[in-house]
Amino acid sequence: MQGAIARVFVVVAAAILNHPLLFPQENTTLPEQDEALLARMREHEKRLELEQARLEQELLYAGTEQQDPGSEDGYGWYFWSALSLVIFFTIEVCRQDLADMEARYADDEDGFVEGGSISSKTLQLDKGVLNSFCERCIHTSAHENWRVREFVEGFADDLLESLRSVCDRETDMEVADFVGVGSMFESWRVSKPLMCDLIVPFAPPEPYSFQFHLWCSPSSDVPLDMQGCGRIKVTKVGENEDGCLCGSANLGEDMLCLLHSKNEKPRADYTPDDLLCSKNTPYLAKDQVMKWFQISVTKAWGRISHKYEFELTFRNLDATGALKVRFRSGKVVVMNIIPVVELDGTNAYFVSHFPSDSSTSSDTYWPLSFAVYERNLLKHLAKSLPENSCHLHCLQIITFLHNKQMGLTGRCALTNYHLKTTLLHLLLSKGSSSWGPESLEHRLRDMLGFLHRSLQEKRLCHALVGNSQVPPEVRVPETFHRAEPINLFRPLVLQRELYADTLRHFQEMLRNAPVLIQEYTPLLQNGDTHHRFNSMAQSE
Repeated sequence: MQGAIARVFVVVAAAILNHPLLFPQENTTLPEQDEALLARMREHEKRLELEQARLEQELLYAGTEQQDPGSEDGYGWYFWSALSLVIFFTIEVCRQDLADMEARYADDEDGFVEGGSISSKTLQLDKGVLNSFCERCIHTSAHENWRVREFVEGFADDLLESLRSVCDRETDMEVADFVGVGSMFESWRVSKPLMCDLIVPFAPPEPYSFQFHLWCSPSSDVPLDMQGCGRIKVTKVGENEDGCLCGSANLGEDMLCLLHSKNEKPRADYTPDDLLCSKNTPYLAKDQVMKWFQISVTKAWGRISHKYEFELTFRNLDATGALKVRFRSGKVVVMNIIPVVELDGTNAYFVSHFPSDSSTSSDTYWPLSFAVYERNLLKHLAKSLPENSCHLHCLQIITFLHNKQMGLTGRCALTNYHLKTTLLHLLLSKGSSSWGPESLEHRLRDMLGFLHRSLQEKRLCHALVGNSQVPPEVRVPETFHRAEPINLFRPLVLQRELYADTLRHFQEMLRNAPVLIQEYTPLLQNGDTHHRFNSMAQSE
Protein backbone atom coordinates (compact mmCIF):
# COMPACT_ATOMS: atom_id res chain seq x y z
CA MET A 1 0.00 0.00 0.00
CA GLN A 2 2.74 2.41 0.96
CA GLY A 3 4.51 1.69 -2.30
CA ALA A 4 1.37 2.59 -4.27
CA ILE A 5 1.01 5.85 -2.41
CA ALA A 6 4.66 6.69 -3.09
CA ARG A 7 4.11 5.97 -6.79
CA VAL A 8 1.11 8.38 -6.77
CA PHE A 9 3.26 11.17 -5.43
CA VAL A 10 5.98 10.40 -7.97
CA VAL A 11 3.41 10.68 -10.79
CA VAL A 12 2.10 14.00 -9.43
CA ALA A 13 5.65 15.35 -9.06
CA ALA A 14 6.55 14.28 -12.58
CA ALA A 15 3.43 15.97 -13.98
CA ILE A 16 4.19 19.17 -12.13
CA LEU A 17 7.82 19.24 -13.19
CA ASN A 18 6.88 18.63 -16.81
CA HIS A 19 4.13 21.26 -16.84
CA PRO A 20 5.06 24.05 -19.30
CA LEU A 21 3.78 26.82 -17.00
CA LEU A 22 6.33 25.97 -14.32
CA PHE A 23 9.18 26.97 -16.60
CA PRO A 24 7.68 29.44 -19.11
CA GLN A 25 9.15 29.70 -22.55
CA GLU A 26 10.40 33.22 -22.03
CA ASN A 27 12.62 32.00 -19.16
CA THR A 28 14.16 29.05 -21.10
CA THR A 29 15.10 30.62 -24.41
CA LEU A 30 18.24 29.10 -25.90
CA PRO A 31 20.37 29.94 -28.88
CA GLU A 32 18.92 28.31 -31.95
CA GLN A 33 22.34 27.22 -33.16
CA ASP A 34 22.99 24.90 -30.16
CA GLU A 35 21.45 21.81 -31.82
CA ALA A 36 23.23 19.31 -29.60
CA LEU A 37 21.78 20.83 -26.43
CA LEU A 38 18.30 20.90 -27.91
CA ALA A 39 18.60 17.23 -28.93
CA ARG A 40 19.64 16.21 -25.41
CA MET A 41 16.69 18.10 -23.97
CA ARG A 42 14.26 16.38 -26.34
CA GLU A 43 15.73 12.98 -25.42
CA HIS A 44 15.39 13.79 -21.72
CA GLU A 45 11.77 14.80 -22.24
CA LYS A 46 10.99 11.48 -23.98
CA ARG A 47 12.56 9.53 -21.10
CA LEU A 48 10.40 11.43 -18.63
CA GLU A 49 7.27 10.65 -20.65
CA LEU A 50 8.16 6.92 -20.76
CA GLU A 51 8.86 6.89 -17.03
CA GLN A 52 5.57 8.59 -16.34
CA ALA A 53 3.71 6.04 -18.51
CA ARG A 54 5.45 3.12 -16.71
CA LEU A 55 4.52 4.53 -13.30
CA GLU A 56 0.92 4.92 -14.38
CA GLN A 57 0.82 1.26 -15.52
CA GLU A 58 2.26 0.11 -12.20
CA LEU A 59 -0.27 2.25 -10.35
CA LEU A 60 -3.14 0.66 -12.28
CA TYR A 61 -1.74 -2.83 -11.68
CA ALA A 62 -1.38 -2.11 -7.97
CA GLY A 63 -4.97 -0.86 -7.89
CA THR A 64 -6.28 -4.22 -9.19
CA GLU A 65 -4.53 -6.03 -6.34
CA GLN A 66 -6.14 -3.86 -3.62
CA GLN A 67 -8.50 -5.49 -1.12
CA ASP A 68 -12.24 -4.99 -1.18
CA PRO A 69 -13.21 -1.28 -1.14
CA GLY A 70 -15.25 -1.88 1.99
CA SER A 71 -12.16 -2.88 3.97
CA GLU A 72 -10.07 -0.50 6.02
CA ASP A 73 -7.13 -0.64 3.59
CA GLY A 74 -9.48 0.10 0.68
CA TYR A 75 -10.81 3.21 2.35
CA GLY A 76 -7.23 4.29 3.06
CA TRP A 77 -6.44 3.95 -0.64
CA TYR A 78 -9.37 6.21 -1.58
CA PHE A 79 -8.35 8.75 1.08
CA TRP A 80 -4.78 9.06 -0.14
CA SER A 81 -5.88 9.21 -3.77
CA ALA A 82 -8.35 12.03 -3.01
CA LEU A 83 -5.71 13.90 -1.00
CA SER A 84 -3.26 13.63 -3.88
CA LEU A 85 -5.82 15.03 -6.32
CA VAL A 86 -6.63 17.94 -3.95
CA ILE A 87 -2.93 18.79 -3.64
CA PHE A 88 -2.48 18.61 -7.39
CA PHE A 89 -5.57 20.78 -8.00
CA THR A 90 -4.42 23.39 -5.43
CA ILE A 91 -0.98 23.63 -7.04
CA GLU A 92 -2.58 24.09 -10.45
CA VAL A 93 -4.90 26.88 -9.22
CA CYS A 94 -2.07 28.76 -7.52
CA ARG A 95 0.08 28.42 -10.61
CA GLN A 96 -2.71 29.76 -12.82
CA ASP A 97 -3.11 32.78 -10.52
CA LEU A 98 0.62 33.39 -10.76
CA ALA A 99 0.43 33.15 -14.53
CA ASP A 100 -2.46 35.65 -14.58
CA MET A 101 -0.49 38.07 -12.41
CA GLU A 102 2.48 37.81 -14.76
CA ALA A 103 0.18 38.37 -17.73
CA ARG A 104 -1.30 41.48 -16.09
CA TYR A 105 2.18 42.73 -15.32
CA ALA A 106 3.15 42.22 -18.95
CA ASP A 107 0.08 44.16 -20.03
CA ASP A 108 0.99 46.97 -17.63
CA GLU A 109 4.44 47.12 -19.17
CA ASP A 110 2.74 47.91 -22.44
CA GLY A 111 0.54 50.55 -20.82
CA PHE A 112 0.38 52.12 -17.38
CA VAL A 113 2.41 50.28 -14.78
CA GLU A 114 1.27 50.07 -11.19
CA GLY A 115 1.14 53.49 -9.53
CA GLY A 116 0.24 55.34 -12.68
CA SER A 117 3.76 55.91 -13.98
CA ILE A 118 4.30 56.15 -17.71
CA SER A 119 6.52 53.54 -19.33
CA SER A 120 8.60 53.97 -22.45
CA LYS A 121 6.23 51.60 -24.28
CA THR A 122 3.23 53.76 -23.40
CA LEU A 123 4.78 56.97 -24.65
CA GLN A 124 7.43 56.41 -27.29
CA LEU A 125 9.27 59.68 -27.67
CA ASP A 126 12.29 60.15 -29.86
CA LYS A 127 14.86 62.22 -27.99
CA GLY A 128 16.05 63.91 -31.17
CA VAL A 129 12.50 64.86 -32.19
CA LEU A 130 11.81 66.26 -28.71
CA ASN A 131 14.95 68.38 -28.75
CA SER A 132 14.18 69.59 -32.25
CA PHE A 133 10.63 70.49 -31.21
CA CYS A 134 11.91 72.55 -28.29
CA GLU A 135 14.71 74.28 -30.16
CA ARG A 136 12.81 75.13 -33.32
CA CYS A 137 9.33 75.81 -31.92
CA ILE A 138 9.77 77.00 -28.35
CA HIS A 139 12.99 78.96 -28.63
CA THR A 140 11.82 80.61 -31.83
CA SER A 141 8.75 82.00 -30.10
CA ALA A 142 10.69 83.42 -27.11
CA HIS A 143 11.55 86.66 -28.93
CA GLU A 144 7.98 87.03 -30.18
CA ASN A 145 6.66 86.50 -26.65
CA TRP A 146 8.88 89.29 -25.36
CA ARG A 147 7.60 91.68 -28.05
CA VAL A 148 3.97 90.82 -27.27
CA ARG A 149 4.52 91.37 -23.53
CA GLU A 150 6.08 94.75 -24.22
CA PHE A 151 3.10 95.81 -26.35
CA VAL A 152 0.50 94.51 -23.87
CA GLU A 153 2.11 96.22 -20.89
CA GLY A 154 2.27 99.58 -22.70
CA PHE A 155 -1.30 99.32 -23.95
CA ALA A 156 -2.64 98.21 -20.55
CA ASP A 157 -1.00 101.20 -18.86
CA ASP A 158 -2.64 103.55 -21.35
CA LEU A 159 -6.04 101.84 -21.06
CA LEU A 160 -6.08 101.88 -17.25
CA GLU A 161 -5.05 105.52 -17.13
CA SER A 162 -7.95 106.32 -19.44
CA LEU A 163 -10.24 104.21 -17.23
CA ARG A 164 -9.27 106.23 -14.16
CA SER A 165 -10.15 109.42 -15.99
CA VAL A 166 -13.57 107.98 -16.86
CA CYS A 167 -14.37 106.94 -13.29
CA ASP A 168 -15.59 109.38 -10.66
CA ARG A 169 -12.86 109.59 -8.05
CA GLU A 170 -15.41 110.35 -5.31
CA THR A 171 -17.88 107.53 -5.93
CA ASP A 172 -16.32 104.86 -8.18
CA MET A 173 -13.93 102.07 -7.28
CA GLU A 174 -10.26 103.05 -7.25
CA VAL A 175 -8.19 101.12 -9.80
CA ALA A 176 -4.50 100.35 -9.14
CA ASP A 177 -1.73 99.32 -11.55
CA PHE A 178 -1.89 95.90 -13.19
CA VAL A 179 0.22 92.86 -12.27
CA GLY A 180 1.30 90.40 -14.96
CA VAL A 181 0.71 86.74 -14.11
CA GLY A 182 0.38 83.39 -15.84
CA SER A 183 2.25 81.57 -18.58
CA MET A 184 3.33 84.59 -20.62
CA PHE A 185 5.03 86.20 -17.60
CA GLU A 186 6.46 82.84 -16.46
CA SER A 187 7.98 82.18 -19.92
CA TRP A 188 6.20 78.95 -20.83
CA ARG A 189 3.42 80.11 -23.18
CA VAL A 190 3.57 78.31 -26.56
CA SER A 191 0.05 78.20 -28.00
CA LYS A 192 -1.38 80.61 -30.51
CA PRO A 193 -2.75 83.20 -30.38
CA LEU A 194 -0.45 84.61 -27.72
CA MET A 195 -2.31 85.48 -24.52
CA CYS A 196 -1.41 87.69 -21.56
CA ASP A 197 -3.15 87.60 -18.17
CA LEU A 198 -3.20 90.85 -16.20
CA ILE A 199 -4.82 91.31 -12.81
CA VAL A 200 -5.99 94.79 -11.80
CA PRO A 201 -6.57 95.43 -8.06
CA PHE A 202 -9.39 97.79 -7.11
CA ALA A 203 -10.58 99.26 -3.79
CA PRO A 204 -13.81 100.93 -2.64
CA PRO A 205 -14.10 104.72 -2.32
CA GLU A 206 -13.60 106.34 1.05
CA PRO A 207 -14.82 105.88 3.73
CA TYR A 208 -15.45 102.22 2.84
CA SER A 209 -13.13 99.23 3.03
CA PHE A 210 -13.15 95.47 2.47
CA GLN A 211 -13.32 92.78 5.14
CA PHE A 212 -12.44 89.21 4.21
CA HIS A 213 -14.03 85.93 5.28
CA LEU A 214 -11.69 83.10 4.22
CA TRP A 215 -12.59 79.43 3.89
CA CYS A 216 -9.71 78.50 6.23
CA SER A 217 -10.51 80.92 9.07
CA PRO A 218 -11.63 79.32 12.39
CA SER A 219 -15.13 80.82 12.25
CA SER A 220 -15.60 80.32 8.52
CA ASP A 221 -19.09 79.83 7.08
CA VAL A 222 -17.75 79.04 3.59
CA PRO A 223 -19.26 75.74 2.29
CA LEU A 224 -16.97 72.73 1.84
CA ASP A 225 -17.39 72.81 -1.93
CA MET A 226 -15.99 76.36 -1.94
CA GLN A 227 -12.48 75.48 -0.75
CA GLY A 228 -10.02 78.16 -1.79
CA CYS A 229 -12.73 80.84 -1.84
CA GLY A 230 -13.82 83.66 0.43
CA ARG A 231 -16.38 86.41 0.78
CA ILE A 232 -15.65 90.14 0.67
CA LYS A 233 -17.74 92.34 2.94
CA VAL A 234 -17.99 96.08 2.25
CA THR A 235 -17.87 98.04 5.50
CA LYS A 236 -17.73 101.71 6.41
CA VAL A 237 -14.43 102.77 7.96
CA GLY A 238 -14.69 104.58 11.33
CA GLU A 239 -18.42 104.15 11.51
CA ASN A 240 -18.23 103.18 15.15
CA GLU A 241 -15.20 105.28 15.99
CA ASP A 242 -16.15 108.74 14.81
CA GLY A 243 -19.88 108.56 15.39
CA CYS A 244 -20.11 111.54 13.05
CA LEU A 245 -23.58 112.34 11.66
CA CYS A 246 -22.65 115.24 9.43
CA GLY A 247 -22.77 113.14 6.28
CA SER A 248 -26.05 111.40 7.05
CA ALA A 249 -28.16 114.02 8.86
CA ASN A 250 -29.22 117.60 8.18
CA LEU A 251 -27.63 119.59 11.02
CA GLY A 252 -28.48 123.02 9.65
CA GLU A 253 -26.28 125.79 8.31
CA ASP A 254 -25.29 127.11 11.76
CA MET A 255 -23.91 123.77 12.96
CA LEU A 256 -20.15 123.13 12.58
CA CYS A 257 -18.59 119.66 12.57
CA LEU A 258 -15.43 119.54 14.70
CA LEU A 259 -14.19 116.39 12.93
CA HIS A 260 -14.24 117.81 9.41
CA SER A 261 -13.02 121.14 8.09
CA LYS A 262 -15.39 123.71 6.63
CA ASN A 263 -14.15 123.07 3.08
CA GLU A 264 -14.33 119.28 3.40
CA LYS A 265 -17.55 118.03 1.96
CA PRO A 266 -19.18 115.22 3.93
CA ARG A 267 -19.49 111.94 2.06
CA ALA A 268 -22.97 110.60 1.62
CA ASP A 269 -23.77 106.95 2.19
CA TYR A 270 -23.78 104.71 -0.85
CA THR A 271 -26.34 102.12 -1.75
CA PRO A 272 -25.28 98.47 -2.15
CA ASP A 273 -25.60 98.89 -5.93
CA ASP A 274 -23.13 101.78 -5.84
CA LEU A 275 -20.69 99.57 -3.93
CA LEU A 276 -21.20 96.61 -6.33
CA CYS A 277 -22.73 94.40 -3.63
CA SER A 278 -25.10 91.51 -4.07
CA LYS A 279 -28.76 92.43 -3.64
CA ASN A 280 -29.78 92.96 0.00
CA THR A 281 -26.34 91.94 1.28
CA PRO A 282 -23.10 93.77 2.19
CA TYR A 283 -21.01 91.26 0.19
CA LEU A 284 -19.22 92.17 -3.02
CA ALA A 285 -20.81 90.50 -6.07
CA LYS A 286 -18.73 89.18 -8.96
CA ASP A 287 -21.43 89.86 -11.52
CA GLN A 288 -21.74 93.49 -10.43
CA VAL A 289 -17.97 93.96 -10.52
CA MET A 290 -17.63 92.45 -13.99
CA LYS A 291 -20.48 94.57 -15.36
CA TRP A 292 -18.93 97.75 -13.90
CA PHE A 293 -15.47 96.90 -15.19
CA GLN A 294 -16.64 96.03 -18.68
CA ILE A 295 -18.57 99.30 -19.02
CA SER A 296 -15.57 101.25 -17.70
CA VAL A 297 -13.15 99.54 -20.12
CA THR A 298 -15.49 100.28 -23.03
CA LYS A 299 -15.63 103.97 -22.10
CA ALA A 300 -11.86 104.10 -21.59
CA TRP A 301 -11.18 102.57 -25.01
CA GLY A 302 -13.53 105.09 -26.62
CA ARG A 303 -11.28 107.89 -25.37
CA ILE A 304 -7.98 106.50 -26.70
CA SER A 305 -9.03 104.42 -29.73
CA HIS A 306 -7.97 107.18 -32.13
CA LYS A 307 -4.35 106.67 -31.06
CA TYR A 308 -4.15 103.05 -32.20
CA GLU A 309 -4.44 101.40 -35.59
CA PHE A 310 -5.98 98.12 -34.56
CA GLU A 311 -9.40 96.69 -33.69
CA LEU A 312 -10.26 95.93 -30.05
CA THR A 313 -13.17 93.62 -29.19
CA PHE A 314 -14.46 91.63 -26.23
CA ARG A 315 -13.84 87.92 -26.82
CA ASN A 316 -16.35 86.78 -24.22
CA LEU A 317 -19.08 88.98 -22.78
CA ASP A 318 -19.36 86.68 -19.75
CA ALA A 319 -15.67 87.17 -18.88
CA THR A 320 -14.93 90.80 -18.25
CA GLY A 321 -11.68 92.12 -19.66
CA ALA A 322 -11.27 89.26 -22.15
CA LEU A 323 -9.99 91.41 -25.01
CA LYS A 324 -8.80 90.60 -28.51
CA VAL A 325 -6.51 92.92 -30.45
CA ARG A 326 -6.52 92.39 -34.22
CA PHE A 327 -3.92 94.27 -36.27
CA ARG A 328 -4.32 95.19 -39.91
CA SER A 329 -1.81 92.47 -40.78
CA GLY A 330 -4.22 89.90 -39.36
CA LYS A 331 -2.08 89.11 -36.32
CA VAL A 332 -4.06 88.59 -33.11
CA VAL A 333 -3.04 89.23 -29.51
CA VAL A 334 -5.32 88.16 -26.67
CA MET A 335 -5.33 89.58 -23.16
CA ASN A 336 -7.33 88.98 -20.01
CA ILE A 337 -7.58 92.07 -17.81
CA ILE A 338 -9.13 90.71 -14.63
CA PRO A 339 -10.42 92.89 -11.75
CA VAL A 340 -9.21 91.55 -8.40
CA VAL A 341 -9.27 92.45 -4.71
CA GLU A 342 -5.96 92.32 -2.86
CA LEU A 343 -5.98 90.43 0.43
CA ASP A 344 -4.60 92.82 3.05
CA GLY A 345 -0.82 92.67 3.41
CA THR A 346 -0.31 89.81 0.94
CA ASN A 347 0.25 89.08 -2.74
CA ALA A 348 -2.86 86.90 -2.84
CA TYR A 349 -5.84 88.21 -4.79
CA PHE A 350 -9.54 87.44 -4.91
CA VAL A 351 -10.36 87.15 -8.61
CA SER A 352 -13.71 87.66 -10.27
CA HIS A 353 -12.99 84.71 -12.58
CA PHE A 354 -10.17 82.56 -13.90
CA PRO A 355 -9.65 82.66 -17.69
CA SER A 356 -9.92 78.84 -17.88
CA ASP A 357 -12.74 78.52 -15.35
CA SER A 358 -16.08 77.57 -16.87
CA SER A 359 -17.81 76.81 -13.56
CA THR A 360 -20.49 79.08 -12.18
CA SER A 361 -19.92 79.36 -8.45
CA SER A 362 -21.93 81.55 -6.11
CA ASP A 363 -21.88 85.26 -6.93
CA THR A 364 -20.47 86.28 -3.53
CA TYR A 365 -17.77 83.59 -3.23
CA TRP A 366 -14.50 84.73 -4.78
CA PRO A 367 -11.69 82.26 -5.63
CA LEU A 368 -8.31 83.21 -4.21
CA SER A 369 -5.38 83.35 -6.64
CA PHE A 370 -1.77 82.68 -5.60
CA ALA A 371 -0.41 83.43 -9.07
CA VAL A 372 2.18 85.92 -7.80
CA TYR A 373 3.51 83.44 -5.22
CA GLU A 374 3.62 80.71 -7.89
CA ARG A 375 5.62 82.98 -10.18
CA ASN A 376 8.00 83.74 -7.29
CA LEU A 377 8.32 80.03 -6.50
CA LEU A 378 9.31 79.23 -10.08
CA LYS A 379 11.93 81.98 -10.00
CA HIS A 380 13.28 80.79 -6.66
CA LEU A 381 13.56 77.14 -7.75
CA ALA A 382 15.12 78.08 -11.09
CA LYS A 383 18.14 79.55 -9.27
CA SER A 384 19.24 76.08 -8.13
CA LEU A 385 18.44 74.21 -11.36
CA PRO A 386 21.13 73.26 -13.91
CA GLU A 387 21.82 75.56 -16.83
CA ASN A 388 19.27 75.18 -19.63
CA SER A 389 17.10 73.06 -17.34
CA CYS A 390 14.21 71.17 -18.93
CA HIS A 391 11.44 72.03 -16.43
CA LEU A 392 9.75 74.71 -18.54
CA HIS A 393 10.17 72.65 -21.70
CA CYS A 394 8.30 69.77 -20.03
CA LEU A 395 5.45 72.09 -19.14
CA GLN A 396 5.39 73.61 -22.62
CA ILE A 397 5.26 70.22 -24.35
CA ILE A 398 2.43 68.91 -22.15
CA THR A 399 0.52 72.18 -22.53
CA PHE A 400 0.94 71.94 -26.29
CA LEU A 401 -0.35 68.34 -26.32
CA HIS A 402 -3.26 69.23 -24.05
CA ASN A 403 -4.34 72.18 -26.20
CA LYS A 404 -4.10 70.14 -29.40
CA GLN A 405 -6.15 67.33 -27.84
CA MET A 406 -8.83 69.82 -26.82
CA GLY A 407 -8.99 70.87 -30.46
CA LEU A 408 -9.72 67.25 -31.36
CA THR A 409 -12.09 66.15 -28.60
CA GLY A 410 -13.28 69.38 -26.98
CA ARG A 411 -12.76 70.88 -23.55
CA CYS A 412 -12.62 68.90 -20.32
CA ALA A 413 -11.94 69.54 -16.64
CA LEU A 414 -8.17 69.46 -17.15
CA THR A 415 -6.63 72.94 -17.45
CA ASN A 416 -3.20 74.46 -17.96
CA TYR A 417 -3.24 75.42 -14.28
CA HIS A 418 -3.39 71.73 -13.33
CA LEU A 419 -0.38 71.11 -15.55
CA LYS A 420 1.58 73.91 -13.88
CA THR A 421 0.60 72.58 -10.45
CA THR A 422 1.97 69.18 -11.45
CA LEU A 423 5.31 70.74 -12.42
CA LEU A 424 5.53 72.67 -9.13
CA HIS A 425 4.96 69.47 -7.12
CA LEU A 426 7.72 67.66 -9.00
CA LEU A 427 10.13 70.59 -8.71
CA LEU A 428 9.61 70.57 -4.94
CA SER A 429 10.02 66.79 -4.59
CA LYS A 430 12.84 66.00 -7.05
CA GLY A 431 16.46 67.05 -6.70
CA SER A 432 17.73 70.01 -8.72
CA SER A 433 20.22 67.82 -10.60
CA SER A 434 17.34 65.78 -12.08
CA TRP A 435 16.27 68.65 -14.33
CA GLY A 436 19.23 68.87 -16.68
CA PRO A 437 18.57 69.29 -20.43
CA GLU A 438 19.50 65.64 -21.01
CA SER A 439 16.66 64.51 -18.71
CA LEU A 440 13.83 66.03 -20.77
CA GLU A 441 12.34 62.69 -21.82
CA HIS A 442 12.39 61.22 -18.27
CA ARG A 443 10.95 64.31 -16.57
CA LEU A 444 8.24 64.51 -19.22
CA ARG A 445 7.18 60.97 -18.36
CA ASP A 446 7.36 61.82 -14.65
CA MET A 447 4.95 64.71 -15.13
CA LEU A 448 2.53 62.61 -17.14
CA GLY A 449 2.77 59.80 -14.57
CA PHE A 450 2.10 62.18 -11.69
CA LEU A 451 -0.88 63.60 -13.53
CA HIS A 452 -2.19 60.12 -14.30
CA ARG A 453 -1.98 59.06 -10.64
CA SER A 454 -3.75 62.26 -9.63
CA LEU A 455 -6.55 61.54 -12.09
CA GLN A 456 -6.85 57.96 -10.85
CA GLU A 457 -7.12 59.16 -7.25
CA LYS A 458 -9.23 62.19 -8.23
CA ARG A 459 -6.92 64.29 -6.07
CA LEU A 460 -4.47 67.02 -7.05
CA CYS A 461 -3.42 69.19 -4.13
CA HIS A 462 -2.76 72.90 -4.50
CA ALA A 463 0.97 73.50 -4.83
CA LEU A 464 1.15 76.20 -2.12
CA VAL A 465 -1.77 75.86 0.30
CA GLY A 466 -0.96 73.43 3.11
CA ASN A 467 2.30 72.31 1.48
CA SER A 468 5.19 72.12 3.94
CA GLN A 469 7.71 71.68 1.09
CA VAL A 470 7.32 75.28 -0.09
CA PRO A 471 10.53 77.18 0.79
CA PRO A 472 10.13 80.01 3.35
CA GLU A 473 11.79 82.39 0.87
CA VAL A 474 8.56 82.41 -1.16
CA ARG A 475 6.82 83.99 1.88
CA VAL A 476 3.47 82.30 1.60
CA PRO A 477 1.30 83.74 4.41
CA GLU A 478 1.27 81.51 7.49
CA THR A 479 -2.53 81.26 7.35
CA PHE A 480 -2.33 79.38 4.06
CA HIS A 481 0.85 77.53 4.94
CA ARG A 482 -0.94 75.88 7.90
CA ALA A 483 -4.27 75.39 6.11
CA GLU A 484 -5.59 72.03 4.95
CA PRO A 485 -4.55 71.19 1.36
CA ILE A 486 -7.03 72.07 -1.36
CA ASN A 487 -8.04 69.33 -3.80
CA LEU A 488 -8.12 70.91 -7.26
CA PHE A 489 -9.77 67.75 -8.65
CA ARG A 490 -12.73 67.91 -6.27
CA PRO A 491 -15.20 68.49 -9.18
CA LEU A 492 -14.11 65.11 -10.60
CA VAL A 493 -15.19 63.40 -7.36
CA LEU A 494 -18.67 64.87 -7.56
CA GLN A 495 -19.30 64.53 -11.32
CA ARG A 496 -18.74 61.04 -12.76
CA GLU A 497 -19.39 61.99 -16.37
CA LEU A 498 -16.93 64.87 -16.16
CA TYR A 499 -14.35 62.53 -14.68
CA ALA A 500 -14.85 59.94 -17.43
CA ASP A 501 -14.47 62.61 -20.13
CA THR A 502 -11.32 64.00 -18.51
CA LEU A 503 -9.70 60.58 -18.12
CA ARG A 504 -10.57 59.72 -21.72
CA HIS A 505 -9.07 63.04 -22.85
CA PHE A 506 -5.81 62.28 -21.02
CA GLN A 507 -5.50 58.75 -22.40
CA GLU A 508 -6.14 59.90 -25.96
CA MET A 509 -3.62 62.70 -25.46
CA LEU A 510 -0.99 60.09 -24.56
CA ARG A 511 -1.80 57.98 -27.60
CA ASN A 512 -1.64 60.98 -29.94
CA ALA A 513 1.46 62.56 -28.36
CA PRO A 514 4.19 61.00 -30.57
CA VAL A 515 2.25 61.75 -33.76
CA LEU A 516 1.49 65.35 -32.77
CA ILE A 517 5.06 66.12 -31.78
CA GLN A 518 6.38 64.55 -34.98
CA GLU A 519 3.80 66.39 -37.08
CA TYR A 520 4.57 69.80 -35.60
CA THR A 521 8.34 69.39 -35.49
CA PRO A 522 9.84 71.56 -38.24
CA LEU A 523 13.01 69.48 -38.51
CA LEU A 524 12.81 66.73 -41.12
CA GLN A 525 14.74 63.49 -40.85
CA ASN A 526 17.09 64.50 -43.66
CA GLY A 527 18.17 67.57 -41.68
CA ASP A 528 16.29 70.14 -43.77
CA THR A 529 14.10 72.58 -41.94
CA HIS A 530 10.68 73.84 -42.76
CA HIS A 531 8.21 76.15 -41.13
CA ARG A 532 5.17 73.93 -40.98
CA PHE A 533 4.73 74.50 -37.25
CA ASN A 534 4.68 78.28 -37.53
CA SER A 535 2.29 78.33 -40.47
CA MET A 536 -0.10 75.84 -38.86
CA ALA A 537 0.02 77.54 -35.48
CA GLN A 538 -0.74 80.94 -36.98
CA SER A 539 -3.71 79.52 -38.85
CA GLU A 540 -5.42 78.46 -35.61
